[in-house]
Amino acid sequence: MFCQKCGNKINNEDAVVCINCGCSLSMNLNHTSNNRGLIVILLCLFLGCLGIHRFYTGHTTIGIIQLLTLGGCGIWALIDFIILLMGDFKDANGLSVTIR
Repeated sequence: MFCQKCGNKINNEDAVVCINCGCSLSMNLNHTSNNRGLIVILLCLFLGCLGIHRFYTGHTTIGIIQLLTLGGCGIWALIDFIILLMGDFKDANGLSVTIR
């Protein structure tokens, strides 16, 4: 689990505040973003060359680069698709994007 404000790793699952910045961790109750996993995989499969899945997960800069390069001629989109299937893809907040 990571603090959404400072990005510090939180080792204690029961922590209420971040030791580094002191912000409340009530927003950090979910460790994964599994409710969006299927949507992200479908976006990557059908619109991966346009980087739409990157925009959807909050990676705007990488999404623009993929849009301009057509997903690195499809190679970058293919790599993202494989990473999504393996369950190692993370959104902009550091949450894993998986299917359950």
